[in-house]
Amino acid sequence: MALEAVALVKHDCPVCDQVLPALDAAGVRLVSQSSPEETAAQAERLGLSRVPEVDDDLALSERLDPDAVPSVFLLEGEQVRDRVEGLDRDRLVAMLRTAGLTFAADGLPAMRPGCASKTREPEVAARLAARRARAEGRIVSRELHVGELEDPFEALHERGLTDGLPVVPPTPERVVAMLEHTSRHPQDLVAEVPPYGGRATVEKVAINAVMAGCAGPELPIVLAAVEAVTREPFALQGVIGTTSAPGPVVVVSGPYAEAAGMNSAGNVLGQGNRANSTIGRALQLTVRNIGGGRPQREDRAAHGNPAKVGFAFAERLDETGPWPGLAHDRADLGPGETGVTVFAGESPRAIVDQLARTADELAGSLAVALESVASPRHRLIFDAMLVIGPEHGRMFREAGWSRARVQEELYRRTHRRAAELIRGTDGIAEGLEASWVQDPDALVPKFAGPERILLAYAGGDAGLFTMLIGGWASGDAGSLPVTVSVEPWR
Repeated sequence: MALEAVALVKHDCPVCDQVLPALDAAGVRLVSQSSPEETAAQAERLGLSRVPEVDDDLALSERLDPDAVPSVFLLEGEQVRDRVEGLDRDRLVAMLRTAGLTFAADGLPAMRPGCASKTREPEVAARLAARRARAEGRIVSRELHVGELEDPFEALHERGLTDGLPVVPPTPERVVAMLEHTSRHPQDLVAEVPPYGGRATVEKVAINAVMAGCAGPELPIVLAAVEAVTREPFALQGVIGTTSAPGPVVVVSGPYAEAAGMNSAGNVLGQGNRANSTIGRALQLTVRNIGGGRPQREDRAAHGNPAKVGFAFAERLDETGPWPGLAHDRADLGPGETGVTVFAGESPRAIVDQLARTADELAGSLAVALESVASPRHRLIFDAMLVIGPEHGRMFREAGWSRARVQEELYRRTHRRAAELIRGTDGIAEGLEASWVQDPDALVPKFAGPERILLAYAGGDAGLFTMLIGGWASGDAGSLPVTVSVEPWR
């Protein structure tokens, strides 16, 4: 098969200007990355015998993939036999001689670096990557075309794809860039999402992560969170459909949380950290847009809570911590693994105890606050999570109390006499039916077991505070926390 010499150039490259007349005279096929108008103007300016072809949609440039122009290729059919990027006079002479062409190199410098290929411009590279992904079947989702005069932010809101806040338009370029942060194939199925069983592929979760504002490294955590909430024990359909207030609380334990940019210290449950803010939001947008959990329709919450927008935080696992990560206590994870624990929770509230100086005193204070979950009269129904702050955590660490020891103490201290819980006592209608109480002095536990009091560790160094997150109905009647590893999604 005959050899063909092809040169890729562009109009605003001075090295292309320098070498183009000689390439033209040698009979090399000239292909420009610039527009037809720019290409014609360059040909006229340089006095070329012909106007170079225009590389429509940069298809040839994408296939040959040069870092710089001018680039001269020696092709045998579709195969690249040789290439020279930039100006390398002696190599060009030798390579073109192989193709039977004479390259007049007189007056040209021996060597000059070229200019960056247009395919290396960030915006163009992103567009080409998206095009390749579509052609290869890596992204298959239908594209939503927004009218020329429409505002894309308003268009997405009007089409019911937001949580009420503006979202980032999920262009193919942004989605493909997001997918670079996982090794999984974009069409791998993460889960079927209630209430309508929408198929959440990696691609579709990535779309919602883009919309939520994720930078990219958060994606494996979002994927793990989607996996966790759709496992049967979490009962996501119930969490969506209940008239109570819960939303998924995402607790991330392990080194990847820091790599993803998550905050585990000051203002850990508040604003200001991109990863914390967007991970929970991406999960909730996935539930809404793929599963169909929309407020006042499938989502029947009477009040809801901010976790329905997004609630995620990282555990603080430095030397100040009293225990291993929550995920590592709940699942078989290696010390270098990162886990995600999801919990159906309400809004957090502060427990303030600035006078306790021992683990025993603090446990008593936390136990009193735990009684308020749902109602002090409700027993054995609701779970709870405590986010222990560093100053409170120090007391448990110095006392040598393990997480299990604290859970046992809190469980023991949240028992109440049955007589105090009977309906009508102290003028409160809520409570136990009197006929259920055979022994008024019998102690009734608040929680179904010590393990139903989850303990996480996070927050800023200053402040004798712990945050309480009340749970939803638990066990067979409701939702159980679920822990999964992030590692399969990285």
